[in-house]
Amino acid sequence: MTQKVAVLGTGKIGEALLSGMLRGGWPPADLLVTARRAERAEELRSRHGVVPVTNAEAAKTADTLILTVKPQDMGALLEELAPHVPAGRLVISGAAGITTAFVEDRLTAGVPVVRVMTNTPALVDEAMSVISAGSHAGEADLAHTEEIFGSVGKTLRVPESQQDACTALSGSGPAYFFYLVEAMTDAGILLGLPRDKAHDLIVQSAIGAATMLRDSGEHPVKLRENVTSPAGTTINAIRELENHGVRAALIAALEAARDRSRQLASGTKD
Repeated sequence: MTQKVAVLGTGKIGEALLSGMLRGGWPPADLLVTARRAERAEELRSRHGVVPVTNAEAAKTADTLILTVKPQDMGALLEELAPHVPAGRLVISGAAGITTAFVEDRLTAGVPVVRVMTNTPALVDEAMSVISAGSHAGEADLAHTEEIFGSVGKTLRVPESQQDACTALSGSGPAYFFYLVEAMTDAGILLGLPRDKAHDLIVQSAIGAATMLRDSGEHPVKLRENVTSPAGTTINAIRELENHGVRAALIAALEAARDRSRQLASGTKD
């Protein structure tokens, strides 16, 4: 049976998801999109062959609704959708901090809701998407969500109580690596390297290290120790990182991101 999927509020992540689904074999005619601006919706139709609709039309006709609006816009979107979403419609929320209970409370009783936190590597099919079931979502709903988000990377099921931690670690995670590469590039320039060469050295080192972490099965401590010779260059660098409290700073940063995710769930904007 044909399954129509609608992406509501289609920004960069929503478009990446559409692209992945198309590559995975979804017919363009079964993919509906909504956008705040008419020209954006037309751009999506022209680029991907998908079907632009209104939010109400999506709620009435799609089998699955994927809500990709900003957290602060979710309440207004749900208010618009509520009169049109029947009890059997699967609703997937991709907004940071928004709980399944928040969505369920604003829709028809019994609507299955799944919460997903993905990240920007969806743009290159290397996303990490974390999936949690709401009160009425069953195995088939979770499997369908995994099929959709598996088109742009890996998926992982977690209890919803762990979603804020996953948002801090994985949802925001790519930014931490970009920040580290930025800092290391500046250090490379300080050490006398041209920016482009410093960038290439760091990016390839990051790709190699990530591949070893993924494929070797070794603990990161073991991999680090393999690079760290007695009285060598690496241990001197590690000592400076520890002296400057980098480990503690990372922990504090992740706690701050988790706390902000909780604030978004409670409706706090500042």
